[in-house]
Amino acid sequence: MEKKAHLLTRQEVPDQYKWRLEDIYVTDDLWEQDFLRVQKLAGEIETFRGRLGQSAMTLLEALRMQDCLQELDEKVYTYAHMRRDEENSNHVYQALTDRADSLNTRVETALSFIVPEILGFPTGVLERFLQEEPELSVYNFALDEILRMAPHTLSAAEEQIIAQAGEVIQAPANIFKMINNADLTFPSIRDEEGKELEVTHGRYLQLMESRDRRVRQETFSALYSSYRKLKNTLAATLSNSVKRDVFYARVRKYTTALEAALFADNIPPEVYENLIETVRRNFGSMRRYLDLRKKLLGLDELHMYDLYTPVVRDVRWDIPYQKAVALVQEGLAPLGVSYGETLAGGFVSGWVDVYENKAKTSGAYSWGPYGVHPYVLMNYQDNLNNVFTLAHEMGHALHSYYSYREQPYVYAHYKIFTAEVASTVNESLLMDHLLKTETDHNKKLYLLNHYLEEFRGTVFRQTMFAEFEKMIHEKVEAGAALTPALLCEIYHQLNVDYYGAGIVVDEDVDLEWARIPHFYSAFYVYKYAIGFSAATALTRQILEEGEPAVSRYLNFLKMGGSRYPIDLLKFAGVDMATPHPVQEGLDLFAHLVSQMEELTAQ
Repeated sequence: MEKKAHLLTRQEVPDQYKWRLEDIYVTDDLWEQDFLRVQKLAGEIETFRGRLGQSAMTLLEALRMQDCLQELDEKVYTYAHMRRDEENSNHVYQALTDRADSLNTRVETALSFIVPEILGFPTGVLERFLQEEPELSVYNFALDEILRMAPHTLSAAEEQIIAQAGEVIQAPANIFKMINNADLTFPSIRDEEGKELEVTHGRYLQLMESRDRRVRQETFSALYSSYRKLKNTLAATLSNSVKRDVFYARVRKYTTALEAALFADNIPPEVYENLIETVRRNFGSMRRYLDLRKKLLGLDELHMYDLYTPVVRDVRWDIPYQKAVALVQEGLAPLGVSYGETLAGGFVSGWVDVYENKAKTSGAYSWGPYGVHPYVLMNYQDNLNNVFTLAHEMGHALHSYYSYREQPYVYAHYKIFTAEVASTVNESLLMDHLLKTETDHNKKLYLLNHYLEEFRGTVFRQTMFAEFEKMIHEKVEAGAALTPALLCEIYHQLNVDYYGAGIVVDEDVDLEWARIPHFYSAFYVYKYAIGFSAATALTRQILEEGEPAVSRYLNFLKMGGSRYPIDLLKFAGVDMATPHPVQEGLDLFAHLVSQMEELTAQ
């Protein structure tokens, strides 16, 4: 698509580059009909309240109705949110999203009696029901999970109160999203040619990759100047998000918010601690990489705004979207014909919303309701990073595709802990393909630089984020106030720790906490680092073993959420209960630094 100096409106983006949400609902009127159906079902399921223990058939009917209600509610909720994400300033879809949020709270409230009621069965009743009604067997794992959650499940009345508070308690995340995507604007800077260009979320990384240091510095300052103006508001928003997490943890009898977040995935807190400790033990290779970066850029001082620009100066790698699609398909060929055909079909069947437009949600994600194909939101820019982002999000999409196809609704949604594996395997396979097929010396250096940046961004940086989250939650749990000054102080020191004396930790980066959406989904980001480590191991197996490893991996995708995450990864071939995969990944990082040092010496 032809580049324009101004940011396109939604209407200016050609249809071929838009996702096809009509595959969910052809018209908004059909959405309205399902909205009413959800309301009706939410009322009907109340008829099971107090009766689940009457018979095995009653329990089965209630669980089936729960699936039906949640599936339909998900469809209504997802459509509204994705329509709003197209253009956050669109008042029609702001309203639909608000209504969908309220409806979702009503559904959660209506269903809140089920778990406490099952937990209240007399000893032996659930086991007898499972013997009496064979069709209940599909719910075996789900029922085991309910029993595991027993110590942290409240009475039916208390669960109903918590469910009713859901919409209000989500306020910090919703407020941040509207500030960040709809209200916040950034100054313009002069590009490499001296032309004025507005800084946007979508353009930020591309500008930070500029070979012109002035452009990088001006972009960096422009972005953070806007967040600085709102630092008090954003600190209050993040603080209240953390308080929400602490509230949930305490009311559900967890020791800490971290324990509460990990318990849902059945992940021991040691996994989180091991990640941070293992990464901190490997700062040496990060320092080597930064020294190499400074040397190759020819700088006396390395600044935070110098971290994203490619160190290979005479390589300009502009990659239009259609070329990116072809590269992704070629790179993922080791995953087999079936995977490749599904991938190719997704690219031409309205799965992907490609380009940035005014008020579109920033970043990238994969989403979509059960029973419909998955979708991918992009804000594509013509660079290598966006090619890898496309591969990453299509990894999520195909994970959903296989899981939705193979699993009943109750197990169709995999945990985030395993979600980042599928996306990162795609990135790793793409990188392997490019490194093997690229013959140009400088482009090979460029790729190694990119791979090292993936490690820095996904393992080191996300672990730093994870440590920041841990620290700010511990502060609130100890009664401290998360003021802008405290948040900046903590964030600054972490950057000093992780990057070392070889870089100037600019004051602007102290405010980076103010722009990270994932901080509103507590203890989420560590899964990126875990997933990257697992994916590195699985990629090696796929490339070395071939079909047996591919078969294990595809079966892992098809298993959805039917087992605990660590068990699913064991089936795939990697044990994340130990720190070894993380260390293996960091060993690879050190090896790549050595490779790059050798290539630059040639």
